[in-house]
Amino acid sequence: MNHPEVDIVVIREKLLALDATLREESASSEESRDTVMLDQTSVGRLSRMDAMQGQAMAKAGEQRRQLKLKQIAAALQRIESESFGECIECGEWIGAKRLTWGPLVLKCIECAD
Repeated sequence: MNHPEVDIVVIREKLLALDATLREESASSEESRDTVMLDQTSVGRLSRMDAMQGQAMAKAGEQRRQLKLKQIAAALQRIESESFGECIECGEWIGAKRLTWGPLVLKCIECAD
């Protein structure tokens, strides 16, 4: 049984909207993660270093997005298996306000410490 004090329909919609947003961000930042070309004639050494730093930051952002997408998929799976809202540590219900604010949380406040 999913958490009895949480509106699962609202939570599912929130998760799906976050999923869509992250996928859009991923698609729009794809070009910034591409390999920085070595072309000393058009891009100076410092400019290339800036481009490589930008590329590294874009890749790190993509890794965070992919992790968040996996967490969203897991939360949606918990909704489907009707275990959404149970603490993975102790099995008690996670606070309804905590779940509504952050539907990706896995532990109650006591176990999260």
